[in-house]
Amino acid sequence: MPDQNELFDAAVQILLFVDRRVTISIAPGGVSMRLPTTRKLAEFLQVPHYYVLPTFDGMEQDGLIRRMERIGISTTPKGTSRILRMIEEGYTDAAEEILGEGMFTELLKRMEISPDQTMRGRLSPVELHSPDIEGEDSTVSE
Repeated sequence: MPDQNELFDAAVQILLFVDRRVTISIAPGGVSMRLPTTRKLAEFLQVPHYYVLPTFDGMEQDGLIRRMERIGISTTPKGTSRILRMIEEGYTDAAEEILGEGMFTELLKRMEISPDQTMRGRLSPVELHSPDIEGEDSTVSE
């Protein structure tokens, strides 16, 4: 059964190398990233779907992700920090290729600011848009 790090690493690889698309939302509560489905992660890891579900339950209990029926799985600010650190350690070039010059650095900066600073209005809610893509408002893509 894959552990949390393996699932996050698989998610990063799917987003950056398979889908080549990262969906990010920035709001007063923090930054979140949309993750691949549990089925897609299981397929990528070449394990049965039911093997990843207990790990996702643990990730939700640990406050790393939130699952919303019919919407999908996204990271919490805590989970986003973990994924961004993982990207910074091994996938920076791929992330900057997908997100565009400087966007990854900006995300890292935003994650250094505490959520209460955001709520005091020092940062306004923002959706990141790619001028090259039509469709989902919060999608950043190549």
